[in-house]
Amino acid sequence: MSNFRQDFIRFAVQQNVLCFGEFQTKAGRLSPYFFNAGLFNDGASLRNLSQFYAQAILASELTFDMLFGPAYKGIPLVAGTAMALAEQGRNVSYCYNRKEAKDHGEGGATVGAKLQGRVLIIDDVISAGTSVSESIELICAAGAQPCGVVIALDRMERGQTEGGPSELSAVQEVQRNYDIPVISIATLDDLLGYLRDEGGKVHSLGAVQSYRDRYGVKNG
Repeated sequence: MSNFRQDFIRFAVQQNVLCFGEFQTKAGRLSPYFFNAGLFNDGASLRNLSQFYAQAILASELTFDMLFGPAYKGIPLVAGTAMALAEQGRNVSYCYNRKEAKDHGEGGATVGAKLQGRVLIIDDVISAGTSVSESIELICAAGAQPCGVVIALDRMERGQTEGGPSELSAVQEVQRNYDIPVISIATLDDLLGYLRDEGGKVHSLGAVQSYRDRYGVKNG
């Protein structure tokens, strides 16, 4: 496991962004852990989070020209990531969308740089893929090319359909439907590795492993 991945999991636990217990998911499953990126809600934690995003992007070696953040959660993430990348010597432009297009002043559906070239989407997680779908539609409508998505944590969990559990996770469905890579700072398997390495977390390790065995995708 890459150091920055393990460091990110540890950081998320320290910030109480990643918690262990019993939590009900949107699919009605009882999850032994809960991840809420919205709790990275002060200057220091957002700065650190943005640096992790930058590390994951640079480690992926993906070719891109600019960043896009879907409103609303993606707005601070894309701005922070752009600054963190600049600190690493990679200065790129960014923009984000409005929930409702502005019909006065500068107008338009986006704020920031013009959407052009290869655009990398910055988001927190992928649940149903709705945010990604809307982002891709907006990017393509501007004549630009979506080239990937970056998220904080990949739960590696099979989706839920009307006919029952899907064999693919939400992340895998995005990759299949749009033929673009999804980069994550860390995955559920990285979380399991962290729990194995940390003393005093045997109960959480067993619960998360059982959840992975029951609901996880076969191939990450």
